[in-house]
Amino acid sequence: MVKKSNTPSLTPAIISYNVPSPETFNDGLPLPKIIAFDLDYTLWPFWVDTHVTPPLKAKDNNTKSVDRWGESFTFYPDVPSILLSAKSTSPPITLATASRTSAPDIATTLLKQLHLPSTSETNTSSNASGKRAYDIFDYLQIFPGDKTTHFQKIQKASGVAYDEMLFFDDERRNRNVESLGVVFWEVPSGVTRAEVDRGVREWRKRKGREQQGET
Repeated sequence: MVKKSNTPSLTPAIISYNVPSPETFNDGLPLPKIIAFDLDYTLWPFWVDTHVTPPLKAKDNNTKSVDRWGESFTFYPDVPSILLSAKSTSPPITLATASRTSAPDIATTLLKQLHLPSTSETNTSSNASGKRAYDIFDYLQIFPGDKTTHFQKIQKASGVAYDEMLFFDDERRNRNVESLGVVFWEVPSGVTRAEVDRGVREWRKRKGREQQGET
């Protein structure tokens, strides 16, 4: 069932660079070794293969990308701060993408053009830094196909066990990655700080890691 509108909002989201870290990143309890994200309607509110028409050009200090028709595209508001927070944990969380888009080149271009802020104090789009979102991901699997294949590639490259992985995606059909041992968390309205906390807590519950010292 298609649940998304064919036309995304043309008003870019206001990026929340000063959103606090997810609570679960700082509560001292176990975290997944790898957190993976879908792209379309998970990290950003559109389908790159149907909504975006190249060529793309970065605008407003790389806080958004504009396509051939002048339409703007960027992340959901909480996403930049969440990605940066994941790399501020000790040890840093390994980040991955698992996207089945049929336009991997466009998706990759967007990840390279959209930049992240340099500090947690940054709260305006005019102060975004030159750090590309592309560079914060340790593993990028962006190609059409069943997402179990994406995770098989991530596991082979990283050596991390599937049960140490948490996956955020807006489409319920991709829950089939749980057949591998990955914990799936559905985000029907995209990734937010609250959804990350819910997903991490579900991962802990499933793995019996809700107390300090449990491994």
